[in-house]
Amino acid sequence: MQKTYNAKEVPDLAQEKCGVIYALELIGGKWRLPVLWKLSKQDTIRYNELRRQLHGITNTMLTRVLMDLENSGLVLRHEFETIPPHVEYSLTESGKSIIPALEIIGAWGRSKMAEDNPEHTISSK
Repeated sequence: MQKTYNAKEVPDLAQEKCGVIYALELIGGKWRLPVLWKLSKQDTIRYNELRRQLHGITNTMLTRVLMDLENSGLVLRHEFETIPPHVEYSLTESGKSIIPALEIIGAWGRSKMAEDNPEHTISSK
């Protein structure tokens, strides 16, 4: 049987981060993956166009997600000093490098869903 630890007893090994956990902290959350995926489909995209493509996201949440992804080095923000001003977003090279891994995870997920739910049609998105 596995031992349960309280906060003061957590083994040192559990405090270390592995690459998978670190990656999931950067891209995890309800909106980060959809934002990354939409950005991967275009070279650049304006804020409002991105918001229109992400049904159900609020302005506040989109702004927060984009800031987090920018701070993580996955998204590049380019502000144009025009009238009216506008902002475009794109993936950095680091952001682009995660897309093949997401495609593999997506293929695995579709396969697993088909295996677990053979009566349902699975989208390739």
